[in-house]
Amino acid sequence: MQEALEGVKVLDFSQLLQGPYATQMMGDLGADIIKIERNGTGDIYRGMTFLNKWIAKDESPCFMAWNRNKRSLSIDIKSEEGKEIIYKLVKDADVVVENFRPGVMARLGFGYEDLKKINPSIIYCSASGWGADGPYVTRPGQDLLVQSVSGAAMTSGKKSDSPVVLGTSLCDQVNGLNSVYAILAALYFREKTGKGQEIKTNLLSSAIAFQMQDFFAIQNLNTPFVRPESNIGHPGSGAPFGTYKTSDGYLTIAMNPWAKLVKALGEPKLMQYDDAQVLYDKRDEVHAAIEAVTITKTADEWLDIMLEMDLWVAKVHDQSEVEHNPQVIHNKTFVEVEHPKAGKVKVTNIPFYMSETPGQIKRPSPMLGEHGEEILAELGLSKQEIQELIDKNVITIERL
Repeated sequence: MQEALEGVKVLDFSQLLQGPYATQMMGDLGADIIKIERNGTGDIYRGMTFLNKWIAKDESPCFMAWNRNKRSLSIDIKSEEGKEIIYKLVKDADVVVENFRPGVMARLGFGYEDLKKINPSIIYCSASGWGADGPYVTRPGQDLLVQSVSGAAMTSGKKSDSPVVLGTSLCDQVNGLNSVYAILAALYFREKTGKGQEIKTNLLSSAIAFQMQDFFAIQNLNTPFVRPESNIGHPGSGAPFGTYKTSDGYLTIAMNPWAKLVKALGEPKLMQYDDAQVLYDKRDEVHAAIEAVTITKTADEWLDIMLEMDLWVAKVHDQSEVEHNPQVIHNKTFVEVEHPKAGKVKVTNIPFYMSETPGQIKRPSPMLGEHGEEILAELGLSKQEIQELIDKNVITIERL
């Protein structure tokens, strides 16, 4: 089967989430991802888990989620032998991805200026928290911190609530997508011109761009967005846009013709709010009036009524319910893969379809240094030379 990124070799120095997500996406499309990991300990995520009991023991589910379709090389990149191996790998690599603090890779001798001397056509993507320079450059950059600085933490929840951070690392993932977006554009440009280039992405810019509609309104209308006191779903929206209690759970009601929604709810008194400005100005009052009606039936009962009228509604699931949703099942959103330690594990599938070059999950997340011998043999090192590197603790290879 053809793969869209077949033949593209990526040296992945990244760890935790934003960088590994970007390289995993490229691996899903056929790129050869060589994950360069800290010798002996590997990606920081390998030592992090939210479970006390886990079938794979020392394999973290946090790590496993973002590192499929990769080969692992656990290597001391500060040693002379390690540096020489990295420089050999760079010679025929297409892309380098790293998310250390700005300046770290250059101090190690692996910055863009260093590597383009070895391979002028290299595409080098640095993903940072705040940017490559500027007043925040020395600060630690992480998703939770960026949600706070970017304003994202003040877009959810009620007016009287403390800031509400998103329960998923959205800034990391959005910047991962932006990194891939830029890398693919750079590969296309290189295909036409032969020129490599440096790419710099950061969490802060991505988090702000993700809120572009909000910032456009705030900056051009000179009106701040204030969170509602009710469960209206967005600071810039009026009723009914939000979540509503039912007798057994919650229902989400999005943008709908007001008269049509009122008819579905069976409460004619709600027509007193039939004005866009009123629905914004009195959104908390309207929300309470709607919820007084929705609480009288189950979420499924309301779905039957409202979907029959082609209204924009949905039932609110918690994450444990999602895999049982019939549309999720139909989309094959979750699939099983075999892991050498954990056995069969469920993972999220590639989230899009391509008719000619569909993505594939060919490898589970690697054990630390699992592919070291294989990668070094491809560089021409003999078994004896590889064993000497193991004996000198330049590389680590984990075996079952």
